[in-house]
Amino acid sequence: MSIHVIGVDAYALGWVGVELRDGRFGRALLASTLYEIVAGSSGAAVIGVDIPLGMLPDRWRAADTLAADTLGPRRGSVFRVPPRAVWREPDFTAANRLCRQLTGAGLSRQSWALRPKLIEANAIWERHPGLLFEAHPEVSFREMAGEPLTYAKKTWSGQAKRRELLAKQGIVLPDQLGPAGQAPPDDILDAAAVAWTAHRMATGAARSYPNPPEEGDGTRIAIWY
Repeated sequence: MSIHVIGVDAYALGWVGVELRDGRFGRALLASTLYEIVAGSSGAAVIGVDIPLGMLPDRWRAADTLAADTLGPRRGSVFRVPPRAVWREPDFTAANRLCRQLTGAGLSRQSWALRPKLIEANAIWERHPGLLFEAHPEVSFREMAGEPLTYAKKTWSGQAKRRELLAKQGIVLPDQLGPAGQAPPDDILDAAAVAWTAHRMATGAARSYPNPPEEGDGTRIAIWY
């Protein structure tokens, strides 16, 4: 039976996905909501998403610190995820204040900007346990390369290296992706890296930070690669 998985990355206008069948490129997807991709994913064993899934009640997640520590010059691509209550605040000022009260450190505006997509993804994750899991593209690319990547994903050299790493894993991205080709190149590459991890997840080869996953509010929190 064919192994069908999807990797998804959030971008400014919505979500972009890459579907793999038996580890090879199947198609690219573009949607305004993650729900659209999940609803159209019939037959997918798992769907990896580059968005935090699961928060702790009173502290930062171990997954983010452990993942960042492996990335060398790319460690800034991992955002620390504050406690669950912080995301329930109505605006950045209130969220930042509560974050400092609970953790002793402030919340970045970059992290807060993820809030709408984080809330959407977590709602789906809670409704469909076992289907969605969290991955981080830079961690996946690091695993492919065996070392942290030198160049950032928005640079020419960085994108060439990431496309090369995917091709070595059998994931050859075509030049024409249909509507998904409207998404930024780095987001498509990120979705493909998450799809690579999704295939590993489906075949039992994936590993996680931390290992075993951290327990929080009845969920198991980890970044898989």
